[in-house]
Amino acid sequence: MAENAVKNSPDESLRHLRRKGFLIAGLGVLLLSPDSLLVKSTSVTPLVFLFWRGLLLALGFLVINGLRYRGRLVQEMVRCGWPGLYCGLAFGLSTLGFVTGVKYTAAGNVLVILNTAPVIAALLGWLIWKERLPTRTWVLIVVCVGGATLMAVGEMGKGEPLGLLMAGLAAFALASNLAVARSRSGVDMSVMLIVGALALALVCALLGGAQWPGWRDMGLILLLCLGFLPAASILIQTGPRYLPAAEVSLLLLLETVIGTFLVWLFLGEVPPVLGFIGGGLILASLAANAIYEEWRGRRARIRPALPPK
Repeated sequence: MAENAVKNSPDESLRHLRRKGFLIAGLGVLLLSPDSLLVKSTSVTPLVFLFWRGLLLALGFLVINGLRYRGRLVQEMVRCGWPGLYCGLAFGLSTLGFVTGVKYTAAGNVLVILNTAPVIAALLGWLIWKERLPTRTWVLIVVCVGGATLMAVGEMGKGEPLGLLMAGLAAFALASNLAVARSRSGVDMSVMLIVGALALALVCALLGGAQWPGWRDMGLILLLCLGFLPAASILIQTGPRYLPAAEVSLLLLLETVIGTFLVWLFLGEVPPVLGFIGGGLILASLAANAIYEEWRGRRARIRPALPPK
């Protein structure tokens, strides 16, 4: 009886939800990791790439969510309301901002600005929805953002103001998307990614991006946008249903580490020494946090129930 009482306690239920959130978002980040490699392997202009990325992602989202909800897909999209529409459009803006930022400024500048997303998400959650994070999570944010910044230092350089502005837009759109999704944790906001991807494709088409990229590049885009990205994006968008937006943003920093490793492995782009140090710092910090979370959970499960007074 005591064991069941502990197992069914609110704290244990919360830990179960957090563990589920880490698994969902973590799997999404793993599937997202080949993104940088495949983007670097294409030779098309950003506008053409973004058009096909948006169009094919919309198709992928439609197929996956259609299989999940079948005849209820439109109903689920309506349930999301205006917050869901914002999440979808913010997803499209974050993609547009990232790719455009890389085009007009150094990649290191973009990464440094994007690394502020966990801080933005935490501040939005605190200011708007009064969601408080424990001190250790703030420490983890500072350490991981510092590690990600070290990874980007070697590539930092001057760029056009437009690139910096678009990178800032990407960081805010990403963080606010996850924060708004967290505010409606009872609703599946991932169905609205269809809208964001279509909006991205439409904007790029109006700007002249609706061009054939060539068979080689089209094959890479198909592999990315119908293979890895749809499932990755849906899983990451689902993460805030179980975790604070800041913690989901933190897990996204893993994509910087794994993506850099894949580019090194397949394209021979060796990271600078600071890149290894920063990546190790991120991995060690997130691993330590996961071990601590598991230790807390096990300690709570084996702690004997207190006798009634």
